[in-house]
Amino acid sequence: MNIALIAHDKKKDDLVRFATAYENVLSNHTLYATGTTGLRIMEATSLKVHRFQSGPLGGDQEIGAMIAKNQMDLVLFFRDPLTAQPHEPDVSALIRLCDVYSVPLATNMGTAEVLIKGLERGDLSWRELEKNKAERGGEYAF
Repeated sequence: MNIALIAHDKKKDDLVRFATAYENVLSNHTLYATGTTGLRIMEATSLKVHRFQSGPLGGDQEIGAMIAKNQMDLVLFFRDPLTAQPHEPDVSALIRLCDVYSVPLATNMGTAEVLIKGLERGDLSWRELEKNKAERGGEYAF
């Protein structure tokens, strides 16, 4: 599965710790991240991460484009709700795209842990049905 890893500045340490704790699960998937977040994860783990621009420079939009093409299966976005973000419209658009395309989204560590445990058990395999549906013009293929 394709997994996006994003964190606001004050949440980057939390996401790095999370990626370190679940490195064995994440290593079985293709990882994408915004600039600095991806670099920090790669420095702290042995995970390979495809890095986009930083969020304010378009990284959120690059991940959003993958979501819109049904190429992203899970988004872990550790947001800082107490600090104003200059690119808040991009953040809102990314969250909206996850809802439109039924992409599971965690915006905090608690929800991320639930999703990662589900991923580990195979609970997110329904995403393959969503991809097939999109490829077939909106119809499920069983």
